[in-house]
Amino acid sequence: MTLTISRRLLIAGAASAPLVARAAWAQDKGLITIIVNDPANPYWFTEGEVARTTAESMGYSATVAAHTGDTNIESNLIDTAITNRSVAIVLDPANADGSIGNIQRAIDAGIPVILVNAEINQEGLAIAQLVSNNAQGAALGAQRWVEVMGEQGNYVELVGAPSDNNAATRSNGYMTVISQYPDLVQVGREVANWDRTQGYNRMQALLQANPDLQGVISGNDEMALGAIAALQEAGRLEGVVVGGFDGSPDAVEAVRAGTLAYTVLQPVAVFSAEAIRQVDNYLTTGSTGADSEKQLFDCLLITPENIDQYTGPFTMAS
Repeated sequence: MTLTISRRLLIAGAASAPLVARAAWAQDKGLITIIVNDPANPYWFTEGEVARTTAESMGYSATVAAHTGDTNIESNLIDTAITNRSVAIVLDPANADGSIGNIQRAIDAGIPVILVNAEINQEGLAIAQLVSNNAQGAALGAQRWVEVMGEQGNYVELVGAPSDNNAATRSNGYMTVISQYPDLVQVGREVANWDRTQGYNRMQALLQANPDLQGVISGNDEMALGAIAALQEAGRLEGVVVGGFDGSPDAVEAVRAGTLAYTVLQPVAVFSAEAIRQVDNYLTTGSTGADSEKQLFDCLLITPENIDQYTGPFTMAS
């Protein structure tokens, strides 16, 4: 069973300390190792910093490191966590299948692992998997995108990394909504791996192949912002509707500027802090306190109408 959790809890904005592996000496409650994807992306930066500051506020020491989507780097970081006698690992897995062995090795060493942001294709290993409700968020964004498109036009889609189940979930969510409108025609689809530069490059190619274009729907904000840059450079942004997903500060500013139609906020600040609380519960009582391993946190739509409720990185006032 999957538990859907309300996202009304407010978490303070992420600290600005650099997100690199930090030397940390165990305090009374021990070391929590936090492993994220790529801190160059503000989403993953916030994920790591909120988890770190929450852990430290609860009496743990914490170290944050990044695997940048590479399971070999992730493997080395897991080994380091084992060597450092971590009491727990908070992991944003690099690969839905490829991370399973790395997680198993930590568990075999007696270290509980809790997953954030991305799932793996196996249950019963991690003590919990806390992720955004990507299907709900995709439907929310697609409905807004269809509305702004006026229910018609040629469009392209930018898709995230195939190794991340979130990419397929969002893309499928988009299609479920958009397929109900026969006058919306997909003329191109490219993988841009969650990356702004790749979004820019893929958008350039898509523009050349499809000069009659009215819309872009993107699996995340970074790819959407890259697409906007390409459209601006080509003098084509006016009249093209671009939609994003994440709720990053840069995307919110683009919504404010009118270059991005909307973004879907993932409550990463909420579930990153909640992951630490569940780790603490598990270490204290032997249970996370949650009703199920997989837990979904609902997303929010950010538009020009409610943008002033954005109070900090990936945080909306209720």
